[in-house]
Amino acid sequence: MYSSIGSQVLGANSEAAIWARLMQGQKKEVPAEAAEFLLAVDFEESDQMRMLHLAERANTGTLTAEEQIEFDGYLHVGNLLAVMKSKARLALKRDRYDR
Repeated sequence: MYSSIGSQVLGANSEAAIWARLMQGQKKEVPAEAAEFLLAVDFEESDQMRMLHLAERANTGTLTAEEQIEFDGYLHVGNLLAVMKSKARLALKRDRYDR
């Protein structure tokens, strides 16, 4: 079984796939405090620079197998973070609307 986050296909038991199922399966609304925290989460500059380097190497077709695994990990986590932030924005929007 495989899961998909954005354009990335994940093995059913990869950590990112497990987190994706966990987040997608949540029916409760995200509390405003948690939503604000999630929106503040971001990659540190060193990770952003590493992702940029890996992306450039991927575009030129020069990634090693190990680098491809690392790049895929960044892509999976980044896509999952985007889903979590989307849920957080919706929760804050609903919270403001309900007031």
